[in-house]
Amino acid sequence: MPDSDPKPPSRFRRALGAMGRAALLPVQGAGYLVRSGRAHQHFFLPVLNGALGDQLAARYDRRAIQMSFRRGGQDVRVADLRLTEPHQKTVVFVHGLMGDELIWQSGFQDEPGNRRYGPRLAEEARLRALYIRFNSGRHLSENGRELSRLLTELVTTYPDAIGELVLVGHSMGGLIIRSAGHYASHSASRNGELRNEELKQPPSSSPLEENSSFFVPRSSVSEAPAPWLSHLRSVFLLGTPNDGSWLEQNSHFTARLLERINLFPTRFLSKALNQRSNGIKDLRHSILVDEDWQDAHANDLLPPRTPVPPLPGVQYHILIGSWLRATRPSALREYFGDGLVGQGSARGHATFGDEAALPAGASVRTAVFSQQHHGNLLNHPEVLQYLKQWV
Repeated sequence: MPDSDPKPPSRFRRALGAMGRAALLPVQGAGYLVRSGRAHQHFFLPVLNGALGDQLAARYDRRAIQMSFRRGGQDVRVADLRLTEPHQKTVVFVHGLMGDELIWQSGFQDEPGNRRYGPRLAEEARLRALYIRFNSGRHLSENGRELSRLLTELVTTYPDAIGELVLVGHSMGGLIIRSAGHYASHSASRNGELRNEELKQPPSSSPLEENSSFFVPRSSVSEAPAPWLSHLRSVFLLGTPNDGSWLEQNSHFTARLLERINLFPTRFLSKALNQRSNGIKDLRHSILVDEDWQDAHANDLLPPRTPVPPLPGVQYHILIGSWLRATRPSALREYFGDGLVGQGSARGHATFGDEAALPAGASVRTAVFSQQHHGNLLNHPEVLQYLKQWV
């Protein structure tokens, strides 16, 4: 006689099982939060610096990140990089707002064994991958000048090891790269800078008088491009708001509107909004030079913006994410872009739009990746293939 089907559990048992599973949900959720927190603990300082890094730096707080090359989760001095392979193509990765160097290497939600662009390119394209970490709460121009200084130190310390130089930046990191290029192309030569600083020092411990013969204006020193520019061949801008961030533009407009209403609650909210860092504020119109944020009209709805053109002889690659589906209206897809950076801003019409105006030897390639959000540009097989093809 065949066995009969097992009797299904009673309603009472099913109810008990459901209650048991519901009771375990908070424990399981707490466990997930603990595991996630441990995996993301390296993000605490970068996030804090992105939000308040300018204030931390102003008071010399030990939590303020100093721009540095990174290796094994530690800051590494240029002299300790110990680069020996001669004339090797070198790719320097620059993260975005509230990020760090690990976003180029691995992610908490990645599949086991997954490696991101840095390690993959180093192995498969046989190049040298270096990673930068910086305080993303400081002004873009401050970080740009510091990046130029660090790259200058790199190529002067290892003149035989650095071959072609490639810079890859995600979001704000792309703007830091562009700002660094601006300051590198206008920087005083190293010898001139040192000589200028020496001449500005007083001969004794007494204060230096303004009419002292030892003072030489900086403008009188001859200028020369920074040496790393002669190595630079390509720049990759992943989800970079070249013409500004619509999120920050809306935040600025809201803060100004609340301030104009001029009631206690709106003044409080406006003041709270204005506590965001200088780095975030600079994203409104992608302010890349000191003079623009120092201008008296910097907080106007349409502030001054110094053009920062592409560098001669450099190929720019603009990689854009398109988050919304193709069935959505094109105006919406253009405005929201990858969810954080609009497509028009990423293309940088004001900077890269006119091919006839590009300097000698400069070129621009644009690639759009469908249904990819801002963060996914950091870990996508199509983006990796693009980098492997063009790096």
